[in-house]
Amino acid sequence: MDGLRFGRQFRALRIRLERRQSDVATDARLSRSQISSIDRGRIDGVTVGALVRAAAALGADVDVRLRWRGEHLDRLIDESHAQIVELIVRRLRRLGWTVEVEVSFSIWGERGSIDVFAFHPGALALLVVEVKSVIADSQATIHGLDRKVRLALEIAQGRGWQARSVSRLLVVAASATSRRRVARLATTWDAALPARGAAVRRWLGAPDGSIAGLLFVSNDSQDGPRRRSIGRERVRRRKRDQMTARKANESTSRIAGRDGVDTAALAVE
Repeated sequence: MDGLRFGRQFRALRIRLERRQSDVATDARLSRSQISSIDRGRIDGVTVGALVRAAAALGADVDVRLRWRGEHLDRLIDESHAQIVELIVRRLRRLGWTVEVEVSFSIWGERGSIDVFAFHPGALALLVVEVKSVIADSQATIHGLDRKVRLALEIAQGRGWQARSVSRLLVVAASATSRRRVARLATTWDAALPARGAAVRRWLGAPDGSIAGLLFVSNDSQDGPRRRSIGRERVRRRKRDQMTARKANESTSRIAGRDGVDTAALAVE
């Protein structure tokens, strides 16, 4: 990310909206000095979460992407995302919902897409579903879902769906990493998406009123063919590499013992 360019854009938008640094700081729950740093493009010490909140205070979004060899790495998580979308679509259709996927929109300058957009004809209920393989940024996820829900009724009208209620549901792959991230910000998640587990599943079967829910699902769910579930996200050393390292340590110990050398000084880290 080009910090100076980001800072110029941020400052230009802030001035266009006639917002003071202190105003943005209050809305974003940041210090005025942090907003000042962003204004000047000095973002090396600013967290991505802080940038997202500062931008949201101005009605803007921050798009941070990781590239490798000139390409985005979305393909590494696309498969898991697609499997969860497939699972949710089957479940909703089985329960009587009309479902569309990857619904794009462009309304009053706001653009994006909804992973799963569903309408229940009997209950006249509208449901916006966001699917995440992993929760990378809690604030950005909540803000993004809220933005789509605000536009949902207008998007639905274009499809002839006349809804009485709009609900939101975040569906996340049941990994230990995502569960820990939700647990660390439990108060925030409870306020934004209080309905969980069984309560969400009951509502999907008989939607009454609106709901704001969070649902963890596994890829080996009974809704589809068994797949390897997503566990703790950890990189493990290959067995051959472990054996090579162990042999190197054993060899070093033998040499050190024979020559009277301090083994601690020769240990392989």
